[in-house]
Amino acid sequence: MQRSNTGNPSIKCSVNSCAYHAGSSGMCTLQAIQVGCTCKDVSKCEATECASFQLGDHGSNCSCR
Repeated sequence: MQRSNTGNPSIKCSVNSCAYHAGSSGMCTLQAIQVGCTCKDVSKCEATECASFQLGDHGSNCSCR
């Protein structure tokens, strides 16, 4: 996946600790993300995740909303 220098308006992100978070713009800097599952039974939203997430140096607080 390629990373741009600015946020992608098609991918919203509120996880400040992600390496691909575009700061105060609330966007992801990747051109595309991978969505993965956290268990075999994906019948609820909680069973999915952003598989493109990488821990960055933006701090340890994810600031999830």
